[in-house]
Amino acid sequence: MKGITRTVWILSLISLFTDTASEMLYPIMPLYLKSIGFSIVLIGVLEGIAEAVAGLSKGYFGKLSDHLGRRMPFVQWGYALSALSKPLMAIFIYPAWVFFVRTLDRLGKGLRTGARDAILSDEATPATKGKVFGFHRAMDTTGAVMGPLLALVYLQQYPNDYKTLFVIAAAPGLLAILCALLLKDKKVAQKPVKTRVSFLSFFSYWKTSPAMYRKLVAGLLVFTLFNSSDVFLLLKVKQAGLSDGNVILLYIFYNLVYAIFSFPLGILADKTGLKKIFVTGLFLFAIVYFGMAYAVSEYLFYGLFFLYGMYAAATEGVSKAWISNIADKKDTATAIGTYTGFQSICTMLASTLTGLIWFQFGAGTAFLITAVITIVVVFYLLFMLPEPDN
Repeated sequence: MKGITRTVWILSLISLFTDTASEMLYPIMPLYLKSIGFSIVLIGVLEGIAEAVAGLSKGYFGKLSDHLGRRMPFVQWGYALSALSKPLMAIFIYPAWVFFVRTLDRLGKGLRTGARDAILSDEATPATKGKVFGFHRAMDTTGAVMGPLLALVYLQQYPNDYKTLFVIAAAPGLLAILCALLLKDKKVAQKPVKTRVSFLSFFSYWKTSPAMYRKLVAGLLVFTLFNSSDVFLLLKVKQAGLSDGNVILLYIFYNLVYAIFSFPLGILADKTGLKKIFVTGLFLFAIVYFGMAYAVSEYLFYGLFFLYGMYAAATEGVSKAWISNIADKKDTATAIGTYTGFQSICTMLASTLTGLIWFQFGAGTAFLITAVITIVVVFYLLFMLPEPDN
């Protein structure tokens, strides 16, 4: 496939296996947590803290990767930590242990994200960034289809046996680790490493980054501040009376749409403009959240989750392609790591805030607030940022 190199293929396969493991557990995570005594508010706090750890580590390790001129160790160790965390979740049910293991998983994501995305950027040209990132997202999300399907098949045979699933999820995680060992850093001139990189040093990149980068990221972070974990969408579906199996099927359907459209929308973004596709995705997101505030029908949920899959396909890879085209090549991991770092911190606040609003005022209010803020961000991106050069 033209433009998709061996390295992109390997990284995409690694993401496929890792997401198979992660997404095997993600749709049943809120169900499992509730079964061991977690409240809605505590689930929100757990997801928030986990995302905060991921966020800060994304920024730090992205900066460190650029500083050292190394990519592969961050990718390999990052995927290894995430794979290790899966079976650990089943050992104890104490809240402190659950918080620790969930955080370990997110730390692995933080360790690998900036370096991995920098590799993807280096493997593409400015005119093919959407294609490369879209292909990676498509493969990644294919795992998000396979994982819940495996979980669904297992739970049909062994209802409510959530713990065993955490052990089973270790298998695709191991395959991801083995694939990661096939990657090697390209030979580059060794960068000086005498100066130390502090844990929060990536914050300084914000001051020295291009003005367009700051404008774009500022808009994206306002959106993220009100875009909570997908766990709340699944809880709303469950609250509407759908069975565990139907909740998982709905999540599979969303990921299937996401996987199918990520690659073609990435190619379309390269041809028509990254901004056009990204803003369209945000508009679809707003429609979904307006709908989720009132939805009670299973058929309506499927329609909304179809649009939600289209939103994800139009924004996730495209946003990173957009950022990598703005940033200097030597700062790619730092730029993406800084953005995803701040993004995770905002997600922490969003998840905690959504849990509290849901608890106090109900799900409808939480979803409506997010939808309104998203429309504001759409107008900001349309009128405040020019179309990026591809």
